[in-house]
Amino acid sequence: MESNRREEVELEEDDDEQNSPSRWQPSSSNGRRTNSNTTNHFFIHPQNWWYVGWKRFILIWAVYSSFFTPLEFGFFRGLPEKLFLLDIAGQFAFLVDIFLHFFVAYKDPHSHRLVCARNQIAIRYLKSRFLVDFLGCLPLDAIYKGCNREEAVRYLLWIRLSRAFRVTEFFEGLEKDIRINYLFTRIIKLFVVELYCTHTAACIFYYLATTLPPSNEGYTWIGSLKMGDYNYSQFRDIDLWTRYVTSLYFAIVTMATVGYGDIHAVNNREMIFIIIYISGDMILGAYLLGNMAALIVKGSRTERFRDKMTDLIKYMNKNNLGRQISSEIKGHVRLQYETSYNDAAVLQDIPAAFKAKISQKLYEPYIKEVPLFKGCSLPFIKQIAIKVQEELFLPGEVITEEGNISDQLYIVCYGKLEDVERSEYEAEKCVRTLETCSSLNELSVLCNIPVPDTIRVAELSKLLRVDKQSLTDILEIHFSDGRIILDNLLEGKETHLCNKILESDLTLHVTKHESELALRLNSAVYNGDLYRVRRLVAAGIDPNNTDYDGRSPLHMAAIKGYADVIQFLLQKGAVINATDNDGNTPLFEAIKNGHDMVVSMLVEAGAFLDINNAGNCLCMAVAKRDVEFLKRVLDNGINPNSRNYDLRTPLHIAAAEGLYSIAKLILEAGGSVFSKDRWGNTPLDEARVGGSKKLIKMLEDAFSDKIA
Repeated sequence: MESNRREEVELEEDDDEQNSPSRWQPSSSNGRRTNSNTTNHFFIHPQNWWYVGWKRFILIWAVYSSFFTPLEFGFFRGLPEKLFLLDIAGQFAFLVDIFLHFFVAYKDPHSHRLVCARNQIAIRYLKSRFLVDFLGCLPLDAIYKGCNREEAVRYLLWIRLSRAFRVTEFFEGLEKDIRINYLFTRIIKLFVVELYCTHTAACIFYYLATTLPPSNEGYTWIGSLKMGDYNYSQFRDIDLWTRYVTSLYFAIVTMATVGYGDIHAVNNREMIFIIIYISGDMILGAYLLGNMAALIVKGSRTERFRDKMTDLIKYMNKNNLGRQISSEIKGHVRLQYETSYNDAAVLQDIPAAFKAKISQKLYEPYIKEVPLFKGCSLPFIKQIAIKVQEELFLPGEVITEEGNISDQLYIVCYGKLEDVERSEYEAEKCVRTLETCSSLNELSVLCNIPVPDTIRVAELSKLLRVDKQSLTDILEIHFSDGRIILDNLLEGKETHLCNKILESDLTLHVTKHESELALRLNSAVYNGDLYRVRRLVAAGIDPNNTDYDGRSPLHMAAIKGYADVIQFLLQKGAVINATDNDGNTPLFEAIKNGHDMVVSMLVEAGAFLDINNAGNCLCMAVAKRDVEFLKRVLDNGINPNSRNYDLRTPLHIAAAEGLYSIAKLILEAGGSVFSKDRWGNTPLDEARVGGSKKLIKMLEDAFSDKIA
């Protein structure tokens, strides 16, 4: 048992050493934010070993000043020489402390980060305690004597009681130190509070008696006091110790309300003060009793922290976890205690709707700026904001290890993290820093790709965490954002990493989902169900998603000739000249299916006809004698001299088949009679073989016109 106790002490001391820099901190600059750790010249770390020593030294002076100030106010009107020199030495020590306060870094109360910027340190100190500290350092006794012992000047002494807060801070630190018994610390603190209150009251009681003229001092509580044969009528001539003990006795019996025997208030001023004193005593008594009850039932938050820390240390010692891991765990638990950042406990009784609003208000601005979510819809961002959890990390903690598969996505709310690269022959080196709105583990969470580097905390950081399952569930609802996230992941990545991403489950999930959604939308379009089309697009389905044949909803609407559906799709940004797997555009499908009104609508919207293997298409149309189709495509700008695989034009086919009307149509559209196929034959040669005199004459006339 004694061995475990020694190990606990060793761990605590080692933790203090790690957190205590031994010198003035160097300056560093990074123009990130106004509340960042931007430093000018130098600063003092609050855990610096010599500054901690100075705090212990100034604490002694604070204890002395806190107890001596009421004594000086009540019992002295002008200090004797020895006490005056001691007072001057104390005020000089506090002046040095004021100077040091302009360089001591502080922890921001909201972000809990260490602020090292000297201008921010100075402004904060000037706005808080500087004026009171400075006034307390003035040689008030010398000023009192220099002002002809003006009584009002002595009231300035009470400013020095602000130094009692240093004693309070000291006890707060002792309460958190698990090396010291908590019950003992609390009892000592309560005893000091009670002693200080009665000491101050005793000094005020005596002061009230000294403010009357000497002729009326018999009408005071001490001047009228007679205990046995001892008479206090000339109390100013009695030694200081006896007067103080008598005053303290009067203050204690008054506080304890054991009754007034020989000692009691005599004049109105004393009665008024005792009324106020007893009223305050009720509050003090309730405070003391409440704290004693809390000690008995062991219900204080600090004690729960100490018990948890003790159990952790026992566990770490039992399993030999090592100093580094032990220090990190203890630091994190203490950070939880100091920051009280467990939002789940704070908001547990608030309705879910209000929790969602609070989360959106706090976290949505950060999530919007994350590159991974750039371009995502606002509802998706809001759902992420609702699901995230806050976590604070101390400098030196490792968030993720190289080679691990993580199921937690982190977003940097504030702070700085380092991407550490480790090589076989070199020491660790920081390859990049991650700051506000950066994301961690996105490849691992979304694509199951091992974490490429180790991420370590460089300064106190607050991260927002969302687990893989929550992110997956949100993507199931806001499916259109999956493609956006995938595109953001691919942006700027190396080729081999892009290939891994494209082979990942995320890509498979997004592609499969898009195909299913495209089939749904195409089915609604094919059936002409405009209401359903509107609902599906409003739900987030991209109107440009294609099915297994590469056909978009606009293709399907053009095939069926639904003008109202086409108009809606064009309003929603459908690509008007998209091609399917066969190279066909919506305009070609409308032409092929004879929907003239749709053709006109598409052309007016900017569609143009672009047919793959236009020569084969036109030649097949001529061979099938599809005059209407041929006329539509020629009217929409298709080249009438397009060739097929034998270099034959539509005019070659019409001349060979003797199709006079089709040949005339092609000639009017700009067909050339000079075109030669792979065998060197022109359309006129083909007509002569066929023997249609009317066709031959038309081609010869066209030939002559071209030559002329």
